[in-house]
Amino acid sequence: MSETPQPKAPISVFLVDDHALFRAGVRTELDSITDEVRVVGEAGSVAEAVAGIARTKPQVVLLDVHMPDGGGAEVLRRVRTDLPDVVFLALSVSDAAEDVIAVIRAGARGYVTKTISSKELVRAIARVAEGDAVFSPRLAGFVLDAFADRPGSAPISDPELDLLTPRERDVLRLLARGYAYKEIASELFISVKTVETHVSSVLRKTQLSNRYELSRWASDRRLV
Repeated sequence: MSETPQPKAPISVFLVDDHALFRAGVRTELDSITDEVRVVGEAGSVAEAVAGIARTKPQVVLLDVHMPDGGGAEVLRRVRTDLPDVVFLALSVSDAAEDVIAVIRAGARGYVTKTISSKELVRAIARVAEGDAVFSPRLAGFVLDAFADRPGSAPISDPELDLLTPRERDVLRLLARGYAYKEIASELFISVKTVETHVSSVLRKTQLSNRYELSRWASDRRLV
């Protein structure tokens, strides 16, 4: 008589994002739709992430790219040497080429944007846990271009773009896509007043005069 196959253990996942509401939403979604993954911890800063990952030793870390104290690449730099078996999957609002390339070079196994559905996120987690590389559709080309080192590759550095803070880039990206200030505030978990402040700063740094010029500027740099 053959033995009954044992159920597969869930994939342990650690969440890293500086927005507590977003972490809570991801945890709730994952817990409600599947038994394939189990959230074992979460952190809202680089320091908390490094300590939490070392303590829980998850199989997969869902990692935000931009955080106030260093971001995803810094977490990778501080964790990968001591915990080489932990797999990192970037989960970010940003789909800018330089963000994708930077975090992949730091050691992430994949990169998906926060527009991903819950079921797609579960599949992405399972795939990176099994050793696959996973990217949102339009992001794979950035990585292929960058690592192929051929003409026409995605730019890694842009002196004008480097003037903007990560949050200013996030605001600019959504603004260029036609989001209203209120929608940007909701998407990034910030106030409308903060959005206005960021837009004013971007206009000043780029020496442009309105959102239409900003949209063209962002498009030229493949931010949209």
